[in-house]
Amino acid sequence: MKFVIVVMLICFGMAGCHAQQEHSFSIQNNNKTLLWQVSGNGLKQPSFLFGTFHLLCKDDIHFGTQLKDAVKESNEIYMELDMDDPSTLLGGMLYMNMKDGKKLSDLYTPEEYQKLKAYFTDTLNTPFMMFQKAKPYFLVALIYPKMMNCPSPAGVEEELLKIAKEDKKEIKGLETILFQASVFDSIPYEWQAKELLKNIDSFSVYKNEFDEMIRLYKNQELDSMQSMVGTSEFGSEKYEDLLLNDRNKKWVKELNEIMKTESVFVAVGAGHLSGNNGLIALLKKEGYTVEPLVNK
Repeated sequence: MKFVIVVMLICFGMAGCHAQQEHSFSIQNNNKTLLWQVSGNGLKQPSFLFGTFHLLCKDDIHFGTQLKDAVKESNEIYMELDMDDPSTLLGGMLYMNMKDGKKLSDLYTPEEYQKLKAYFTDTLNTPFMMFQKAKPYFLVALIYPKMMNCPSPAGVEEELLKIAKEDKKEIKGLETILFQASVFDSIPYEWQAKELLKNIDSFSVYKNEFDEMIRLYKNQELDSMQSMVGTSEFGSEKYEDLLLNDRNKKWVKELNEIMKTESVFVAVGAGHLSGNNGLIALLKKEGYTVEPLVNK
């Protein structure tokens, strides 16, 4: 599976008493949606799944009435990380570096290293020397804004967080920044380094794939997004379990317990929802009814 695509896909205590479902949500007759309702299997009230995208043009981020209602009627909001906790950002800075004092210059030939340095310094206007020990994955993330067709991209999670705060919901994380950092310590730095260089050498190809992924996301075509991940030209599928499948299974185990007592709104990267090992399929295997909601 292409590393960059996975990374792209791959991003509330109770406020008062338990939220009561005020109305039924409109189910649609196809899977072309990012918003899903989880019910049945002994749940007293439904919970919700929503697929996010970690970087979009701000004008492309829209939340429909049903999504806002789902947030309002949930007790808590779960994201991949607790985006409302300042320690999440601090932790990201603390854990961005490679282990054992490894440096980028250890992973590249002198020619490759100079190419990398020139790209970040001249093309991205980024102080490259600050990132000498950074995991290559973190540097891949710095290239994404260059792929955007707008000057001020934003994260879907950031905008969703604003709605949750307006409704005075508590935000929680399914994972910690320490865990996420450990995931990328489990992927050889040498492999990450090759993927980073691919992003630079084949920027236009990656940008075309990124543009297509954004188009599919805006059209809420989860199945097509999943197919694109599986057929991408670059990278390998050997880390799919580590990046997606194992995490999905862990989340479902946690949600099994959480949803027994309260309604939650779960917002994670859209790549985690579809496919045989996605959250939708895994929750269905647990006995839940997972239905597509109208999301306009």
